[in-house]
Amino acid sequence: MRRFLLASLMVSPLLICSTFTYANNAVPTAPQEPAEQITHLENDSILPPIHPWSGASETLLLSADQPWATPFEQQGYVSSPNYHDTMEWLDKLVDSSDVLQKVSIGKSPQGRDIWMIVASQDGVSTAQALSDNGKATVLVQAGIHSGEIDGKDAGMMLLRDISHRNKRDLLENVNLLFIPIFSVDAHERSSKFNRVNQRGPINMGWRTTANNLNLNRDYAKGDALEMQHLIQAINIWQPDLYIDIHVTDGIDYQYDVTFGYNVAQGYSPSIFTWLDSIYRPAVEHALTEQGHIPGQLVFANDNTDMTKGLSLWNPSPRFSNGYGDARHLPTILIENHSLKPYKQRVLGTYVTLEQTLKTVAKNSTKLKSAINEDKYRNPSELTISWKSETLAEGKDFKGIDYRVEQSPISGDKVVRWTGEPKLYENLPIVANTKADITVTRPVAYYIPPQWTNVIERLSLHGIRMTRLNKPASITAQQYQFSDPLFSSADYEGHQTVTATTAIHKINAYLPAGSMRIPTDQPLGDLAMLLLEPQAEDSLFYWGMFNTIFTRTEYIEDYAVEPLAAKMLLDNPALQAEFDQALKDPDFAKDSQARLRWFYQRSPYYDNEYMKYPVLRASK
Repeated sequence: MRRFLLASLMVSPLLICSTFTYANNAVPTAPQEPAEQITHLENDSILPPIHPWSGASETLLLSADQPWATPFEQQGYVSSPNYHDTMEWLDKLVDSSDVLQKVSIGKSPQGRDIWMIVASQDGVSTAQALSDNGKATVLVQAGIHSGEIDGKDAGMMLLRDISHRNKRDLLENVNLLFIPIFSVDAHERSSKFNRVNQRGPINMGWRTTANNLNLNRDYAKGDALEMQHLIQAINIWQPDLYIDIHVTDGIDYQYDVTFGYNVAQGYSPSIFTWLDSIYRPAVEHALTEQGHIPGQLVFANDNTDMTKGLSLWNPSPRFSNGYGDARHLPTILIENHSLKPYKQRVLGTYVTLEQTLKTVAKNSTKLKSAINEDKYRNPSELTISWKSETLAEGKDFKGIDYRVEQSPISGDKVVRWTGEPKLYENLPIVANTKADITVTRPVAYYIPPQWTNVIERLSLHGIRMTRLNKPASITAQQYQFSDPLFSSADYEGHQTVTATTAIHKINAYLPAGSMRIPTDQPLGDLAMLLLEPQAEDSLFYWGMFNTIFTRTEYIEDYAVEPLAAKMLLDNPALQAEFDQALKDPDFAKDSQARLRWFYQRSPYYDNEYMKYPVLRASK
């Protein structure tokens, strides 16, 4: 995953097509015959050197000729199957198992089903039945960036071992939901020339969807059909832990499996405590015992100079783990290291997933308690943006040595990773964990009915709201914008915007059909982060209110002149205000600015111009 440093549920029309369907395939007697093995990695010769790896987790692998060997194992541990072969193998596994069911969470833009495997001791296939068993549920998602597909092959192995080997007891006290390929269309845009920085598999999928959207920038705004299906599935199946599996890029280091989650300063502090004190130690211990090197998800502040330290990421809700923080869903972002061999990364993911099931099963009461604490915390103030600070304690980092050379190709300095381990001691840590903008919590927000796109997005997330059956007059707060700054280039299909804000108390008339969104609900923090315009991933930021910056009524100069004269005659205080404004030489010599000054103070001016239509109310 590349990162620049720098839910009553109202069903949206966008979601009507996302009905759940169930597999009904013929029952085969055995998996397919082993395929021809391919071992050549096209890009291996241009990647940094590595030391051969061997670990205890290799005992998890089956040879190609064994029953129920996965396509990954049949292909010599260097290749990953396409969509058809993946689902064909999983169909055979599901049909042979009494603990697995196969469910579609919806279809992609190109018409492919996004399949989810439901694993439970009772073999149930509905969310209600899963909820009725009272066990915690873990949702594992692979292939949000479909070239980063480690999780698919690891999950297939784990499901195989649960169904046909000795690991059925993993489901004794926990349920598993497994999405093997999330970005299914991009998965089929596969090539040996994708993801040049990554060491396998042989063929890799594309980073973005068929609509060229990055799904791990889409959680808050929910543009992509795939993301709409996933969010709906989260609302329906209500997992207690969510794992999003990636492969990172950037600097070289010794860790093969890194993972992160929300920070202590974020919106789910109790969840953070559970993840940091219970989950991380258990998973890191299991990985270490199996021959892997686990680490915390951090990034280099400068990829050419490790002495500048590391960045600890506090993600916004456009990302999976930031979204999980906002909606109080414990979310793990796994980032396997791209330069490690594919077999090593898949096995590390397997160990992580297996230990996750064990840890959640053993500690589910504490996990559910932490979730409930955060869901109903409803703090009186909420930080909606963050700035960076250097933490008091540094970090020892298991890195790789490098040298910096002058490149005859680029003419600039370039890093050459040597492949040799090097411990970087006590590196400074910079984290965006210092509160920047903090707002008070309103009792509710009100949105006029014409903002259908915004209402649909809130409904998509499962945020509760009620519709006003008749007009209402309320006292509320409203943001007034000035100095809007629009992005000069498209970002994820949007022209993003920021603006200076001022807030005013108003008496507002709301037409029938307006929506009231209370903030004392489990998704109240998420509602605030979507509706407060200065929040990093607000719907305002994503350009869903940009029409308020368009002026549609004007006044001719010949009308302003007599209007201004009458205004000055009727209001002597206005003359003094105008005289003061004329002291600004730029204003004084700008005839249009002078006329606009009067127009803006006249009753003819558009009183909705650059005003935020979402109101903050105390009741």
